[in-house]
Amino acid sequence: MNKILILGAGQLARMMELAGTPLNLDIKALDVSSNKVVQPLSPENIYGDLEAGIKNADVITAEFEHIAHDILAECEQSGKLYPTSNAIKIGGDRRLEKALLESCNAANAKHYFVNAKIDFDKAIEHLSLPIIFKTALEGYDGKGQWRLKSAADAEVIWQDMANFLAASKTTVKQGIVAEQMVPFDREVSLVGVRRVNGDVAVYPLTENHHTNGILSVSVAAPVNEQLQQQASTVFKALSDELDYVGVMAIEFFQVGDQLLVNEIAPRVHNSGHWTQQGADTCQFENHLRAICDLPLGSTALIRPTAMVNIIGEDTVSNEVLAIPSATIHWYNKGKRVGRKMGHINVSGESELQLAQRLQHLADILCKEAFPDLNDFAKNYLDKQS
Repeated sequence: MNKILILGAGQLARMMELAGTPLNLDIKALDVSSNKVVQPLSPENIYGDLEAGIKNADVITAEFEHIAHDILAECEQSGKLYPTSNAIKIGGDRRLEKALLESCNAANAKHYFVNAKIDFDKAIEHLSLPIIFKTALEGYDGKGQWRLKSAADAEVIWQDMANFLAASKTTVKQGIVAEQMVPFDREVSLVGVRRVNGDVAVYPLTENHHTNGILSVSVAAPVNEQLQQQASTVFKALSDELDYVGVMAIEFFQVGDQLLVNEIAPRVHNSGHWTQQGADTCQFENHLRAICDLPLGSTALIRPTAMVNIIGEDTVSNEVLAIPSATIHWYNKGKRVGRKMGHINVSGESELQLAQRLQHLADILCKEAFPDLNDFAKNYLDKQS
């Protein structure tokens, strides 16, 4: 039985344990806030601290990228960490991420690094409005971002960013990345997996919709082969450069026939949750297979599937379960505004059937709790009809 330690004890670790149990994998997780090793599904059970967790593990991995560098260094030293600490750090620092993209010639938005007022002024000079400014560290779900649409607002935005930088308490120096805002057609993501021996498999591109900066809906359906190949080529280049092991997600902006990389996530990803019902082997199982050097499972789409995030709600109508192929996944979290509490996967034998079921789901769910779902479902249904 392989023993696995996951850095982070949230819902992604929980879903990895659920996927790993049939493979006879013993999965524990480090709660990084308490330095206690727990069982993801039963966090009340404690199995020592990080030192004990490393000693008892055959393999170490991570469910998120914002991990203290001293923890990563200790895990790296054990020789058990997959992916490497370098790959995890790149996912948590936009400056390192941009450097990786440039080294691999991966198309991305024009950008400029900002550490002081002189950099801010140069960014405005070299980029054209509108510009989005993102924190280099600790940015997720739309947090840590400023949008400059008019030169008249520049001083106010700079002062806010300057205050933010001055107040930062990150162990690695915080910074800002200025990016040319991209007039994209849609946002898509690719979830792929690379095994220790270099074998690669990728899932189909997924179309993503965000509400208030948080992913709200992902749809996996047959996609344009040229776009799929383009995304797969980027995944292969980045994962080979990093000598990556495990699941990695790449978020793209689609602009016409071109994909521009937006972000990289060195882990299982929210936009890949649909794989639990839409693929023979879900992303969680494939991540575990990869880090344990087991043969990768099929990543083919077996039926069109959508994932709907449950945000800030701890209940939904039981009528959801009456929809054919609808499955609810709860994360056992305390209710909080803006918090990802669970997700719903719904599938169809065709895109039309999926669109109809997605519309049915939107009709059942609370409009205030899922504010954009009805419009998304209606537009998706209109495209299929």
